[in-house]
Amino acid sequence: MRKIFFLLLLTVLPAAAQQHCGYDFTSFIVLHVHEEGKKENIANLRITLIDSTGTDAVNRNNRYSWRNKDEVLLFSKNFQIDSAGNKLEKPDATSRWNFPYAKDVWLLSVTNEFPADEMMVRITDPSGTYETQDVQLYAFNMYILCTSQAEQGVQFGRKMNKPIDVILRRK
Repeated sequence: MRKIFFLLLLTVLPAAAQQHCGYDFTSFIVLHVHEEGKKENIANLRITLIDSTGTDAVNRNNRYSWRNKDEVLLFSKNFQIDSAGNKLEKPDATSRWNFPYAKDVWLLSVTNEFPADEMMVRITDPSGTYETQDVQLYAFNMYILCTSQAEQGVQFGRKMNKPIDVILRRK
């Protein structure tokens, strides 16, 4: 009986010791898109991932992201929420960012195996105020969110975890 209990203890403890993060296998690409000399992010942009041919990247069978299967990958603006987690149209003193590590930026959730070096970001302004701009991505641009995965990212090259700074020019 003791041997069975000991064997059971040896199999259960390592499994219980492994902690999982809510963002396992997920990374973010974060952009700070602004004008020269200004810090505020430009709103109402259309920001997509494109491949090396300039074609919108489609998330076929969740190859690039765990969200929005079979859709073009679009960045979204981080938003503020209330204490109950509801999105706020007009933030106040009690609101907080939905992704608090990111603040006022553009975000895209991707898998940790996302081929960043093969992709670019295309930033277009539907209002026509700013020029369209393509920005090359690199693996070190990805925010790896969970601790064990983040430690791996640091071991294999430059790891910055800061937004890609993009300055748009007016037409």
